[in-house]
This record gives sequence, C-alpha cells and structure tokens, in this order.
Amino acid sequence: MAVPFKHCFMLYFLVALCLQSFETSEAARNLLDTPAAAPPPALSLPTIPTLPTATLPPLPSMPSLPKPTLPPLPSTPLPTQPTLPKATLPPLSSIPLPTLPSLPKATLPPLPTTQIPSLPIPTLPTLPTAPKVTLPPLPSTPLPTIPTTIPSIPTIPSLSPQPSN
Repeated sequence: MAVPFKHCFMLYFLVALCLQSFETSEAARNLLDTPAAAPPPALSLPTIPTLPTATLPPLPSMPSLPKPTLPPLPSTPLPTQPTLPKATLPPLSSIPLPTLPSLPKATLPPLPTTQIPSLPIPTLPTLPTAPKVTLPPLPSTPLPTIPTTIPSIPTIPSLSPQPSN
C-alpha cells in the first residue's frame, strides 16, 4: 500500500524523533556509568578596573532669534449672496377625496367537535432476571512500590556554579 505524499513528512519526522530519543537515552546511560570526577579548582574572578570620569564642557547658550514680522492679510469683502423669492404653494383642491367602502365582517364556521377515541395502553412484558455473576478472586501479587524521593540529576561541572562552602 502506497503512503500518500502529504504524510511522508510526518513519517520522516516520527522516525527522526525516535532515533533522537534513542541516542539521548544512550548518552544519559553512558553518563551515569562514568565514575564521578573530582571537581575542578575554583577560579578567581578578575577585578574590574575603575574608569576615569569624563568631564564635559558646558553647553553654549542659545542665541536669541529676531521676531519675524508678517505683512497684513488683504481685506477683501465677501460677495453677498442673492436672496431667493419666497415660494408660494397653490391652494389645495376643494374636491373631496372618495371614501373607502367598508368591508363586511368575516365570520369563521365553527370547528367540528369530533371525539378522539382513547386507545388502550399495552403492558410491557416482564424481563427475565439474570443470574448473579461472581468474579474470581484477584491474584495476590504485591503492588510495585513507587519511590518517594526524586533522584538527583547529574550536572556538567563546567556549566554549573560551584557550591559555596
């Protein structure tokens, strides 16, 4: 059966993840098998030299700038808007509107009064009783014990800080 192309990436990823996990567990097992080496001697920290403080000259004062004088804006008068004549509406016509005829009242016929016959409710058959099932006794194997202390994780001496004595 051929694997579709879109699932090939997932398959390769799963294989790579399995191989990487295998190598990691092998490396951890080899680290646990090696004997504990003596810790390297503590290194002294170098001292940081003091730097001289630089003194800066004072900033020059800002010169005052002359105030610009703007020419006056031209005063052109706005044009006047023409006035429109008042609109007068013609008088309403004196012809009366026709009246709407009244519609007759709609009456519905009475609903039929038919009786719905009542049907007898059937009785459910009784279920047979099932025999009691007894389970066999559990085997008397002891449960595994769960450790309550967490084992210490080995550290790499060059990456971990030195313990203070």
